[in-house]
Parts: sequence; C-alpha cells; structure tokens
Amino acid sequence: MLRRRARRGQGADRGGDDPLDAAQERRVRAVLALGGVPQADLPDGVQQVRLRLLERAASGRQAPRDVSAWAAVVASNLAMDWHRAKRRQERVGERLAALRQPEPGSGEDSRLLSLAVAQGLDELPAAQRQVLVLRFYADLPVRSIAEQLGVPEGTVKSRLHTAVRALRDRLHEDEVV
Repeated sequence: MLRRRARRGQGADRGGDDPLDAAQERRVRAVLALGGVPQADLPDGVQQVRLRLLERAASGRQAPRDVSAWAAVVASNLAMDWHRAKRRQERVGERLAALRQPEPGSGEDSRLLSLAVAQGLDELPAAQRQVLVLRFYADLPVRSIAEQLGVPEGTVKSRLHTAVRALRDRLHEDEVV
C-alpha cells in the first residue's frame, strides 16, 4: 500500500516525520539543480520544500493530491527565487562598488555629493529615511518594505515621495545638483 501511494505521489512518509519520500526528494533535487541552484544549496532547497509541505498541513489545508508534482512546482519556484536573490545581490554589490570607487576626474564632486546626500538623509524624519534607505540602498520593492514595516503600500509610497522631494530640494539648496 505504501509503495502504491508513493508511486501515485501521495507522500508516503518514513516513520511519519518526513513528508517527502526518497523518490520525491530526488525529483525536488533534480528540479532545483536543473533550475540552476548550486549543488551546495540543494539541501536547503529540499528543506524549504519540506517546510512548506509541513506548514501547509499545520495550517489545516488539505494535502496536495499529487505531492510529487506539488513539490516539483515549489522547487521550481524556489529556483526562480534563488536567481532573483542572486541578481539582487549582484546589483547591490555593483552599487556598493561604484560608491567605493569614484570615477577618475570626478572624485571631489563625488565626495561632495556623497556628503550632501548623507547630510540630507540625516535631516529626514526617521520614517522617511528608513523607507528611502530600504528602497534605494537595500533595493527592496515597495511591497516588501510595506510588509516588513507593517504599513500599507500607500504609506510607503507617500513617505518615499516626500523623502525624495525633501532630499532633492536639499541638494538644490546646497547647489550640489
């Protein structure tokens, strides 16, 4: 009976602890690997799939009809998330590298601008400074900022708009820009 359930993808578990059987785990690993996730990160990806399956059961939702297919889709989504996070990290790294290495010939201008921006950020109210830093320095989308801060997206957008306008005005006043 267990063998038949596992073949149909019903999630026969080993000892009641593991929601994925060996074949399902191999399939999840394959999907992650084919999705471009590095070998070193595969165990974490498999654990994420297990965790999502357990969370689904703990929330009272019915188990997926075909656990194997469901796990493969989740693994595919995890692989896409991994690539997005990697690209985001690369963009942040590029921005930080650009901040560290001023362009030849414009070193003084770049330092003055950096100083003026830092002073302008210091003068902003904490809530505005927070969303500005999260959006433009941490490269987080508005939705994520709103979720993390526990405020509506409109509030984040409003704070961003006000902060950018205030910072721009400050830079124009100081004749930096």
